[in-house]
Amino acid sequence: MKEIKIEEKEVSKYTRRSWLAFVNLFVLSGAGIAGWRGLSTQPLDGGILGGIPTPLRKGLETNEKLFRSTFNNLKLIKEYPKSEAAKKVRVNGAVGLEEASFEPTQWTLDLQKADNKSQSITLVELKKLPKTEIIYNFKCIEGWSQISWWGGVRFVDFCNHFGLNKEAQMQYVGMCTPDQEYYVGIDRESALHPQTILAYEMNGKPLIAEHGAPLRLIIPVKYGVKSLKRIGSIYFDNEKPSDYWAERGYDYYIGH
Repeated sequence: MKEIKIEEKEVSKYTRRSWLAFVNLFVLSGAGIAGWRGLSTQPLDGGILGGIPTPLRKGLETNEKLFRSTFNNLKLIKEYPKSEAAKKVRVNGAVGLEEASFEPTQWTLDLQKADNKSQSITLVELKKLPKTEIIYNFKCIEGWSQISWWGGVRFVDFCNHFGLNKEAQMQYVGMCTPDQEYYVGIDRESALHPQTILAYEMNGKPLIAEHGAPLRLIIPVKYGVKSLKRIGSIYFDNEKPSDYWAERGYDYYIGH
């Protein structure tokens, strides 16, 4: 059998590579640990549960500014035929739906205007507006997605019908449930996107309680946590409205 000889230079080359790889791993690990320790000592941003370190929140805010500056209202989310819509639609959360005394037949939407006046809007009034349907891939921040079919009024049509020209120029839209337990803040570009709707139907039928009856938000350019169920009030502001999950350390923008 022919003897295989390994040159000393070749052995030295592999040894040097291994040593360099080890040194790099050691340095990078040390830098990572030091960075994490430094970050963990930073003040928190003051959320409900303490929030997240301020540098991380500033990073998320920088990302939001970037996304908003490149947002294209003409770019639509992919839609699907009704045949692909789920027959059994998954439920993503129940915060804001637990008020035992809530009576759907007595519900009205509280619209707060820029002149400090408010207007109560019934579901009957909303249903008189042009109806829009959308079938898209609803994405949950928990990691699942599902094609679902919704029907209602485009938010931009809602604003036009109720004369919200001044309000629609403000930077943010705030919404919350009647019991004020769940609330979201949405940038104006996403709220006025042509596929954002105030939905009162699912799979061609009236919404049921666990999916936000009598009215919920469907905003395809965001993850599901922004699609507020059982909308109680809508208002507009140039400052960021309170947002349930942002107060708990999540990204405020939550676009995809």
